[in-house]
Amino acid sequence: MANGEHLALLQRRRTDWGAWRQRYPQIEPDLSGADFRGADLRRLDFSGVNLQRAYLSGANLTAATLRGAILTKANFYEAILTDADLSDALLNDAKLIGAQLYGAELQSASLRNADLREANLTAVNLSHADLIGADFRRAILRTAELSDANLMRAELRGAILNAAHLNSSNLSRANLTRSELVAAHLTKASLYSATLVGAQLTNAYLVGATLIDAECEGINLSWANLSRANLVGANLAGANLRGANLTRANLRGANLTNADLRDAKLAKVDLTDVNLTSTRMSEGTC
Repeated sequence: MANGEHLALLQRRRTDWGAWRQRYPQIEPDLSGADFRGADLRRLDFSGVNLQRAYLSGANLTAATLRGAILTKANFYEAILTDADLSDALLNDAKLIGAQLYGAELQSASLRNADLREANLTAVNLSHADLIGADFRRAILRTAELSDANLMRAELRGAILNAAHLNSSNLSRANLTRSELVAAHLTKASLYSATLVGAQLTNAYLVGATLIDAECEGINLSWANLSRANLVGANLAGANLRGANLTRANLRGANLTNADLRDAKLAKVDLTDVNLTSTRMSEGTC
């Protein structure tokens, strides 16, 4: 429960809150469970503040500082967090449905099982973030930085990740059905047993990526770079791999039924036990 003195100080005057925080930086304010629905909290300093289970739906937190804040189970429904600093913040089980996080800083933040459906995360920095089990359905993550993030079992159906950076990220068992990753960077990313049915990855970079046992039926990987990628046992039935770079890729035991491999680069690719039934390939390709 929120500390009454801390809450009264914030509600009295914005300038009082800022001056008090500067004067007593050692105090960690407790605003847990407080009701800030629709409040104007722009540019305020909430670093290290306990806002667990706080109600922040519709609040304006533009350019606010929430570095290291405790935001577990907080409700940010349709809140505005544009350019906010949430690095190292704890947002496990938080509700951020429809929130605006354009350009927000969330490096090394923890968002386990957080709900970010339909949130706008364009140009956000989520590098090294813990996103295990997070729900990003229909979220917008264009040009987002997600390198080294842990997205294991994350729900990304219909998410837009065009030109996003996911290098060395962990997407094992994540659901990316019908997601958009056009020109996305997934170098050395792990997509072990991930679901990418109908996903769009035209011109994506998957150099050295792991897609072992991935479910990729109907995926569009045209002109993508999959050199040295591991696709052992992957289901690529009906996949569009036209013009893709598969140099030195491992496709052992993969299913390429009805796939399109025309103009693909297949130098030193491992096609052992691959199902090539009705696969379309350029003339002269073995």
